[in-house]
Amino acid sequence: MSWSGLVEAALDVRLTTTAAAVVFVVLTVGGFTALLARRSRRWLVVWVPAAVASAVVLVLVAAVLVEEVWRPFPDRLPRSVYVWSGLAVLAIALGAGRWVVRHRDRRPLVAAGLVVAVVAVVVAAAGQVNAVYDAYPTVRAALGLSNYRTVPLAEALGPATATIDRRPLSENWTPPGDLPKTGAVTTARIPGAVSGFRARDARIYLPPAYFADPRPELPVLVLLAGQPGGTEDWLVGGRLTQIMDAYAAEHDGLAPVVVLADGTGGQFDNPLCVDSHLGNVATYLTVDVPAWVRGQLQVDPDPSGWAIGGFSYGGTCALQLATTRPDVYPTFLDLSGQAEPTIGDRDRTVREVFGGDAAAFARNNPAELLTRNRYPGSAGAFVVGLDDREYRSGLEQLTTAAAAAGMDVHLTELPGAHSFAVWSAGLEKELPWLSRRLGLVAR
Repeated sequence: MSWSGLVEAALDVRLTTTAAAVVFVVLTVGGFTALLARRSRRWLVVWVPAAVASAVVLVLVAAVLVEEVWRPFPDRLPRSVYVWSGLAVLAIALGAGRWVVRHRDRRPLVAAGLVVAVVAVVVAAAGQVNAVYDAYPTVRAALGLSNYRTVPLAEALGPATATIDRRPLSENWTPPGDLPKTGAVTTARIPGAVSGFRARDARIYLPPAYFADPRPELPVLVLLAGQPGGTEDWLVGGRLTQIMDAYAAEHDGLAPVVVLADGTGGQFDNPLCVDSHLGNVATYLTVDVPAWVRGQLQVDPDPSGWAIGGFSYGGTCALQLATTRPDVYPTFLDLSGQAEPTIGDRDRTVREVFGGDAAAFARNNPAELLTRNRYPGSAGAFVVGLDDREYRSGLEQLTTAAAAAGMDVHLTELPGAHSFAVWSAGLEKELPWLSRRLGLVAR
């Protein structure tokens, strides 16, 4: 194998497998063995307990600040995240302690060994935290490197001389000989022209068929990330391009156009997918985004060819908009969404987001809307991990409520918990159903 081939193979090594977990444990044990390798009684009796106490206190303080004060996440972090974070802090404390208390440890060779030991534990801890969410599945993803094709927005905006709009597209489409083998991703700033919402740049996946002439009027999937998160998350942890390219390869280059729109406005922002003092997210996603996409891209303009989806917060948001604006998004994909919109608990949500107006909360709560309204023209897929204790029961109840409200819905349960492993697998599994629903392929 060539050098470049070895580099590519190394970049594609997966970080969330059992083998990787074993490597991280070995790194942790090795790192602490090196850091604790001293015969001084004072080191073992005084400095080591002090380092352990410091790490415990720092992690407990951080937990209180994150969970009770700052609260950037709608749900509490798993204990394993704090345990591995504590081990990383402990390694840093032990390394610093060795540097302070023993002059011999400041010698270049010894100091370098201590740095390596600390880095080994910190990297292992980061790897184990990453495994909880599967956010960076490979070395390439962890380093922020991409291997998908990109195109400038101007190339995506260029009109084809003719379009094909007869459904299903798969039966009225013949791919040209020069069709690209893969789709491409472009970046666009979609302004909040009506909503005033300040969104981050969107990423847009364009399948191979989009670059043909005549161009098929492809359906659109607006896909949202979780919270915290950003529009690039589906490209990194979600394996979006791999999933869509594989589907397109089996369908003559056809696949939905996927708009990775911003549903929060910031990495840690949580505007709850409603119009409020936190930002008019609902109007942005139901008015501004569809208007921009229809005006700038050659896609299916009919709402029946449009769907909205997302994971976690994004899944909750997708169901919110499917129940408040079924005329815009009659099809949805809810991957591990919450039982109801929340920033921690209902009382705080009503108070801080809706100004204490419980009726306003009810008008944006899918669980309540599904008991009041009928949605005979809507359809959706719910996906959840079998080990997702936090979200599974809520999605099971929402599936039942949606069916009772007249929606054509189904629930898919996959191995795993609340992580990208479930969300990427869920998108891959539901893509054939979604394509039939949106008129891309025959039913």
